[in-house]
Amino acid sequence: MNETHSGSDLLTPLVSKYFDIEKVIWGGREQRFVVRYEGLLKGDSLKAHKALSTALKSEKLTPHFLDEEETQVIQLIPSSPEPKPSNPLVNLVLFLLTFLSMLIAGTLYSYQGAIPEDGGGLLSIIFGNLDLGLSFALSLLGILFAHEFGHYLAGRFHKTAVTLPYFLPFPFSPFGTLGAFIQLKEPPRNRRELLDIGIAGPLAGLVVAIPILLFGLSLSEVRGIPLSLPEGNVFEGNSILYLAAKYITHGQLLPAPISYEGLSPVIYWLRYFFTGLPTPLGGVDVFLHPIAWAGWAGLLVTALNLIPAGQLDGGHLLYSLFGKNAVKVLPIIFLALAGLGFFWSGWWLWVFLIYVLGRSHAQPLDQITQLDGNRRLLALLGLLIFVLVFTPIPLS
Repeated sequence: MNETHSGSDLLTPLVSKYFDIEKVIWGGREQRFVVRYEGLLKGDSLKAHKALSTALKSEKLTPHFLDEEETQVIQLIPSSPEPKPSNPLVNLVLFLLTFLSMLIAGTLYSYQGAIPEDGGGLLSIIFGNLDLGLSFALSLLGILFAHEFGHYLAGRFHKTAVTLPYFLPFPFSPFGTLGAFIQLKEPPRNRRELLDIGIAGPLAGLVVAIPILLFGLSLSEVRGIPLSLPEGNVFEGNSILYLAAKYITHGQLLPAPISYEGLSPVIYWLRYFFTGLPTPLGGVDVFLHPIAWAGWAGLLVTALNLIPAGQLDGGHLLYSLFGKNAVKVLPIIFLALAGLGFFWSGWWLWVFLIYVLGRSHAQPLDQITQLDGNRRLLALLGLLIFVLVFTPIPLS
């Protein structure tokens, strides 16, 4: 055993109960750790981390398990202060503002005609379409609520400190919101907890979004698309799941063009799926009821959260499966989204946001413990869901 520190040491005998120590390095002012042990665990990493965490609590130290190329490492780092309680009033105010913003978005979506510039005219539209606005707002809010409380309840189940959801209002936008998020106040203990917390949101959101989408599509009409569209009209993009939902409710792939231009249907749909071109003027499409619009938005939110990068839910899934090797996927994500940006410029904003905010993954305290078999299947299911709900061209 190579030790670079002399004097009284009460920590090494404790660590040696669970770890065959080959090297000890004591930290200084430049290191984040108090002491670093290199070697090999004697038994189950999950049990060892739990036992060491309990034993070191009185010392105000936290064990950090690392799996490096040629060795396993236990670093003892100073424990973080106890997380401070959040102010739930902030969450409530943001929730109410988001509901109001969604209500406005839903009523404006339902209104046919020019939007008046004066406040009185706008209020008249809102109250005149209040039933449709409410159906949209409650549907989309229900999807976001389920998604965020899926994360929240999974965090509480694992006794990981998390905030209540923060809903983000975005007035006079197509959806009235930028979504919602919760914040982890402390790192998850291991990859299993990271996966559980990360995937709980998308699964809970989809459980609500799919019935809302199918019900909304059943209320929606299939009609002809004009040869000339009024300014401001858009086509919502397609995911595999959304195409299937339209087929289930209306018996055809929509929007259906006048002709396939001499192409096979498979080639036509692959081109349209990834480019949104050509615009199927003169064909037929489903004109979405506000509830269906909310369901489609719920699928889009799920897809965006499941992008396998950084601090997004998909990034948590990827890290839980592959550990530090997950970062190797990031260049592929950048290139794919940047390429799609030539057909929908919003992807360039997402590339920027992921580059600035999401290059690093959440780092569990125990990076040695692997996923068990059931969780590995669950993580793969999460990535499959991403493939099914990803919308290459959200709006065109």
